[in-house]
Amino acid sequence: MFRSTLNRFLNKWKSYRHRFVPWIALNLSKNEKTLRQVSERSKDKLTPDAEVSRALLQLFGVLLDRAEHRDARGAQNNFKRLTGQEDHCRGDLICGHDAMFQTLGFCIDRKPSSLAFAGTGVFVTKGLVPKGAIVAMYPGTVYQPYEPIFFQSIRNPFVFRCIDGVLIDGNDKGISKMVFRSCSGRDRVGFFMLSDVSWLTNDPLNPLAVGQYVNNCSNERPANVCYQEYDVPDKFPIELRQYLPNVNFRQEVQAPLRCVVLVSLRDIIAGEELFSNYYTIVH
Repeated sequence: MFRSTLNRFLNKWKSYRHRFVPWIALNLSKNEKTLRQVSERSKDKLTPDAEVSRALLQLFGVLLDRAEHRDARGAQNNFKRLTGQEDHCRGDLICGHDAMFQTLGFCIDRKPSSLAFAGTGVFVTKGLVPKGAIVAMYPGTVYQPYEPIFFQSIRNPFVFRCIDGVLIDGNDKGISKMVFRSCSGRDRVGFFMLSDVSWLTNDPLNPLAVGQYVNNCSNERPANVCYQEYDVPDKFPIELRQYLPNVNFRQEVQAPLRCVVLVSLRDIIAGEELFSNYYTIVH
């Protein structure tokens, strides 16, 4: 009985440690090659914020066009059914991955990781990721350093810590899922939602919103992507914010919405799994 319980714990831990930030921090000396050292938050930028905004706006614009096209076609089909007319539409709307390939030139998706006990990983499934490209986004509820996250963090390997202490809870299950849905439903301007809850499902509208499943690199599996913090500018179009997979825990936070993107460190070809490194502050 004891041995069986111990084995289950060890197997769980082997999976847990691939994303558990405190475990990474405690093992820095053993995994120095897995770290990217930065002197301050502004130094973590491998790709300028303007380029991050450009890529997101391009993708989100296509996603919005698709949604409007779908809604228009749905209304048209309903009218034809009511009037007995035959529907000749081919239903050739592009999906999120098609939009990604159209705008960014590659696709990513979740699959079983190539690492033993690592669970789910993220792979490039189509196209070529050029160096410096925005490959994925880290979704979740954004907590300021002074906000409570204790209960959400219990047995949760998806809590990401930014350089300035801001936390992003990327868990798509349990209490974390309920908190995100609640905060997202709270925040809206008129008809416009300001965040996307679809990343909590198996079919996110924003195909980039799977970054929480990117596993940490090791000395044997070097990183091909890295984390980069991105504060959403005030001028980001309100109609496109519905595809942002992040929301503030408290509505009254005055700071810009914090997002974290993953940027490619080199060219990445189809079939490769994404592995990230973690940054540490040096003075």
